[in-house]
Amino acid sequence: MKTAIVTGGTSGIGLGVARMLIGKGYRVYATYVGPDFEEKIDNFEAVKVDQSDRKQLYAFVERIKKQCESVDCIICNAGLSIRKSFTETTDKDWDTMMEVAVNSHYILIRELYGLIPEGSRIVFTGSQMGLMPHAMVLAYGVTKSAVHALAKNLVKEFEGTGTTVNAVVPGFVETPWQKEKPEEIKQNIYRKTAIHRFASVDEVVDAYRFCIENPFVNGSLIEVNGGYSYK
Repeated sequence: MKTAIVTGGTSGIGLGVARMLIGKGYRVYATYVGPDFEEKIDNFEAVKVDQSDRKQLYAFVERIKKQCESVDCIICNAGLSIRKSFTETTDKDWDTMMEVAVNSHYILIRELYGLIPEGSRIVFTGSQMGLMPHAMVLAYGVTKSAVHALAKNLVKEFEGTGTTVNAVVPGFVETPWQKEKPEEIKQNIYRKTAIHRFASVDEVVDAYRFCIENPFVNGSLIEVNGGYSYK
């Protein structure tokens, strides 16, 4: 059985991708933070890891090395948004967001490099915020721009192996986090989206499936935004 890692894999897009991978025959290790994940899913192991904490991250890496002979798919989905204005964002806020979205995934792939066989798949979760500027999310947008760059640059590290590295770049998605937005903000987003709604998780998961199934898609940013236009 092939092994996959999905960071931030117990809710929203991450859980949707994890279920898709299980359906394709993978055993999935999913990192998460917050309340204990109690749902029982076959071939799915939820591991509590605060990816802003290097000690916890390296402990997870050692666990994977001990339990797995190979890591055939890595979904770098974990991220963090701290909504503050440019001048209110602290050094700690900035460092924590970068650590979760960028640094932890760089370390994870680097440390597991020897377990990644030829023909594997690595897919990052980017964001429309990394392509278009938005108020109150400057730091988050920069982390996602860095995620896009990391995905593209990693292509050269796996050249000739058949392993592909891509990023799915969602717009606004019907996740628990987005559902908490005030109705006025959601209506404003709908007006800027040509399809006039948020994406479903399944619609976004299809983009990850495409990256996993197509061996020639490599170094790509796959936008799934419903025709969103920042105005």
